[in-house]
Amino acid sequence: MCGADTSRAKVLGQRLNRSQGMCPKALPGITVSVLKCGDCGLIFSNPLPKPENIQDHYGAEPESYWNEDYFQVSPDYFREEIDTAKRLLGFEEGMTSLDIGSGIGKGIVAQRNAGFDAYGLEPSDTFRKAAIERMGVPEERIFGAMLEEAEFKENSFDFVTFGAVLEHLYDPSESIRRVLSWLRPSGVMHIEVPSADYLVNRIANAFYRFSGSSFVSNISPMHRPFHLYEFALESFTRHARDNRYEIAEHTHYVGPIYNIPAFAHGPLKKIMRWGKSGMQLTVWLRKTGDRNQ
Repeated sequence: MCGADTSRAKVLGQRLNRSQGMCPKALPGITVSVLKCGDCGLIFSNPLPKPENIQDHYGAEPESYWNEDYFQVSPDYFREEIDTAKRLLGFEEGMTSLDIGSGIGKGIVAQRNAGFDAYGLEPSDTFRKAAIERMGVPEERIFGAMLEEAEFKENSFDFVTFGAVLEHLYDPSESIRRVLSWLRPSGVMHIEVPSADYLVNRIANAFYRFSGSSFVSNISPMHRPFHLYEFALESFTRHARDNRYEIAEHTHYVGPIYNIPAFAHGPLKKIMRWGKSGMQLTVWLRKTGDRNQ
């Protein structure tokens, strides 16, 4: 993200190609090194494992990911994000939007219901099929392609959302630049990513070190959910300097806590809210320039 040489990054430890549990060193499997950039705080694996086919990762049936209730779009679905986008844009009816990684199309439906001229991009064949057949998204409104292969005209969209997507892409820096070219000047981009400052990960890593293990709990490059990166706010701050955007807003989401006794959840959540060290970082990027250009 910041362009720093990976040779200067700090090795945090190793990540197993499966769920690790309390004692990963006792489990069979393949490991990959996990590093942290000393300049921008980005956490990543080295090397980056790649599937032979993207459908090996994301070609599963939607019903294996979600229960039946998920295939409903409530009036509040994606409401907070849509309201923020409208406020930042100075919304006008018919503004265009693109939902990247649109899954079964709920975001497209929600944005269309909110007055956007909404489109989606989804690389999973099975998810795109569900969006069309189960959610009623018109086939021409959801493109079946990976972001790296998709083609849109410059300045096509007012609003682009990257909900839980950027951490799966092999070159997040280039992905942002590519999407910026599709975004109109003064348009906004919504990105949600795992936070590199997540307190629970730091606690887990301390436990591993105390038990004499070199493993860490960050990312999951070789097993679901196939997270390749965790991002710090500084990752975007530095990237913005050379890439025609500014950070309009950012927030941290605490989220649920797993694998830690329940009595500690309350205090930990208070600490994470105070220290901005929750599990998820949300950034709103605004493309610099005049919308009338």
